[in-house]
Amino acid sequence: MPIVIQLDVMLATRKVKSKDLAAAIGITEANLSLLKQGKVKGIRLATLEAICSYLQCQPADLLVYQPPSEVDQSPSA
Repeated sequence: MPIVIQLDVMLATRKVKSKDLAAAIGITEANLSLLKQGKVKGIRLATLEAICSYLQCQPADLLVYQPPSEVDQSPSA
């Protein structure tokens, strides 16, 4: 997927535990873990806003676009 979630990097930079963030923004630790691993297909803007507010960051600090490589774009047989 070309969108990479770098929440784990921001948590480490801010020295915040996942457990504390989950409690502060009102989501389960399991859902936060899935988000950190990039195993979600979407994120509510309200959740993104809460994360950014708590971590004092911008959405661009958490979400990075990485274009697919040419290998991924080759037509299948």
